[in-house]
Amino acid sequence: MASRRELANAIRALSMDAVQKAKSGHPGAPMGMADIAEVLWNEHLKHNPDNPKWADRDRFVLSNGHGSMLIYSLLHLSGYDLPMEEIKNFRQLHSKTPGHPEYGYAPGVETTTGPLGQGITNAVGMAIAEKVLAGQFNRDGHHIVDHYTYVFMGDGCMMEGISHEACSLAGTLALGKLIAFWDDNGISIDGHVEGWFTDDTPRRFEAYGWHVVRDVDGHDPEAINKAIHEAKSVNDRPTLICTRTVIGYGAPNLCGSHDCHGAPLGDDEIKAARENLGWNHAPFEIPDEIYAGWDAKAKGQAAEQAWSEKFAAYRKEHPELAAEFERRMAGELPADWAQQAAKFIASVNEKAETIASRKASQNALNGYGPLLPEFLGGSADLAGSNLTIWSGSKGISNTVSDGNYIYYGVREFGMSAMMNGIALHGGFIPYGATFLMFSEYARNALRMAALMKVPSIFVYTHDSIGLGEDGPTHQPIEQTATLRMIPNMSVWRPCDAVESAVAWKAAIERKDGPSSLIFSRQNLAHQNRSAEQLAGIERGGYILKDCDGTPDAIIIATGSEVALAMGAAEQLSNKKVRVVSMPSTDVFDAQDEAYRESVLPSSVTARVAVEAGVADYWLKYVGLTGKVVGINRFGESAPAGELFKHFGFTAENVAAAVEAVV
Repeated sequence: MASRRELANAIRALSMDAVQKAKSGHPGAPMGMADIAEVLWNEHLKHNPDNPKWADRDRFVLSNGHGSMLIYSLLHLSGYDLPMEEIKNFRQLHSKTPGHPEYGYAPGVETTTGPLGQGITNAVGMAIAEKVLAGQFNRDGHHIVDHYTYVFMGDGCMMEGISHEACSLAGTLALGKLIAFWDDNGISIDGHVEGWFTDDTPRRFEAYGWHVVRDVDGHDPEAINKAIHEAKSVNDRPTLICTRTVIGYGAPNLCGSHDCHGAPLGDDEIKAARENLGWNHAPFEIPDEIYAGWDAKAKGQAAEQAWSEKFAAYRKEHPELAAEFERRMAGELPADWAQQAAKFIASVNEKAETIASRKASQNALNGYGPLLPEFLGGSADLAGSNLTIWSGSKGISNTVSDGNYIYYGVREFGMSAMMNGIALHGGFIPYGATFLMFSEYARNALRMAALMKVPSIFVYTHDSIGLGEDGPTHQPIEQTATLRMIPNMSVWRPCDAVESAVAWKAAIERKDGPSSLIFSRQNLAHQNRSAEQLAGIERGGYILKDCDGTPDAIIIATGSEVALAMGAAEQLSNKKVRVVSMPSTDVFDAQDEAYRESVLPSSVTARVAVEAGVADYWLKYVGLTGKVVGINRFGESAPAGELFKHFGFTAENVAAAVEAVV
């Protein structure tokens, strides 16, 4: 029977061999954390390799994702569908083992990691989801939601500002099922971290309200096991286990230095490491007794079967809750969703209100919220401005776990990455809000949501110079355009309450990526529509006002500028003008060519686009001969009405632009 050290050495061997074969990678962290991983995965982690999506599995996140061969080794050895051929193809095109763990490639990878600090933040989101799901579904004698979130993180994660945002909130919310391991090896890419990272990390986490287990020898299985048991005994706080490790453990000449952090060890050092570790096997060769020691299939199947029996008893006593749990974990919308959503949109259209689209967004939450118990909302300390609280909102706290609203505090980046973790966990539709300007703080988490194709809903209000007196620091200019440039990010900027309701519906229904919903501070006039036009909103762009025959010119507008376009068309009574409202360019671009041609016929080259933001994005629609009424400089501090006139956002100026291109 293989010893614990031999089981851990299998990780070390696979990691150094795969990195060497790929001629690139990071062997140091996997070799240094192998002993911790072996204890956690073989003694504590509740998972089933035959069903990586089992709802009540423990979640494992490798936040220091550069050490990806650690998780690939663990998945392969414990029995997931990740054959040795994929280990050999580490970092190669179309392999399931890319350079950093990528969600959706290898089974068992819970999130994409690599941008440091986001893995731990995703994990905080997962732990929030576990806490809230348990609060909503568990009943006396029936704990069907009861799992841990485990995180490995290094010094780089600790240094990234987002880890402060996330870990601070994790302590405040008393996430007792979150256990993080700090790989305290004192090394980063530039060398020994004592020159740039001297924080008292244990005291920092104690200040956050975490339980901290200090000074654990990361190469002593008994000490590691004891620390995990201690962490699991603390239910009212998350736990940080501080493990002292040697980076590249086993490599006799390179261990303990940055030389083994991000480069292959080399043939000579690998040979020496094999001798030093007593690993007398060829590259990529794992003895049967090692596989037997790692195989988690039987234990995983038994754990899931035990849970299934618990769930059957739960279903017998709480059939409606059980059905609802299954629906939500499957990511399915309620059976009557389409019918009820259509009714709500029709009612908004009938009201014909002139209101700010941020208020229309709140109305949409009040309309859709009662239909969607999976809503888990929040705001980065701007609930009163973003209007993200609806009539059924209930705040989550250290003592309240059955709510549906998170007060994220001033943590835009952390909020967005936590939302991604909530979405990845399952059972919820997360939305979170801030001012559009501060999407900049969160940009990398937005990119990660799009990369992972998770359906997070990012709500952004105060969408332009219409913000007014707060001035250029708060007035977004380039943000809407750059959000549209993120691949797989769906962006909506509605022109009134009706388009706002449709935008929310589209975001809720989207399953293959995130959405950004952009709303105004100022009131927007209701636009009258036919039934055909109402249906056209869902296609991203549609004809809001038309003319007889072929248009002389087409005006394309979004958001608050749609009303200007309509006003300009009225002024141009001597010309045939079509107005196109385009609340979502990406949705419009995804329509079939015939529809796009019907809205924007190629024969009509006289085109003007109007949006209170950077102009260049719209050249794809108006061409080099068209005009864009936009803003290519930063804003000013003044009342919104004055600013719109100052920057040329008037019906008269739009009409003049049309005259210039016809």
